[in-house]
Amino acid sequence: MKIVFTSKDQTMDASMDPRFGRAPFLIMYDDESRKYTAHDNAESANSAHGAGPLTAKKVYDLHPDVIVTGNGPGEKAAETLQLAEITIFVGASDMTVNEALAAFKQGKLQEIE
Repeated sequence: MKIVFTSKDQTMDASMDPRFGRAPFLIMYDDESRKYTAHDNAESANSAHGAGPLTAKKVYDLHPDVIVTGNGPGEKAAETLQLAEITIFVGASDMTVNEALAAFKQGKLQEIE
């Protein structure tokens, strides 16, 4: 399973960014290999308008199964992700990426339907 996290920095010890569209980084974690890659999201984060849909496209291009974020994407971005069959989990605002991964695996995050 591949999981994308919205993050304030480029490591698994970084704080989660509660914002979906304006998160500076996207961390892709591959549960099978237990490796991660960081993806710069500055273009979307600094966009005057439409940050959510721009980030949704970037997430789509990474081909994850799941996205974990704080407050969740806006309506347009959420629709895009759901059409791409990417499951969205929220509730990871006050965590590091590692803590959010553990919370996800323990079923402690809320799925957006």
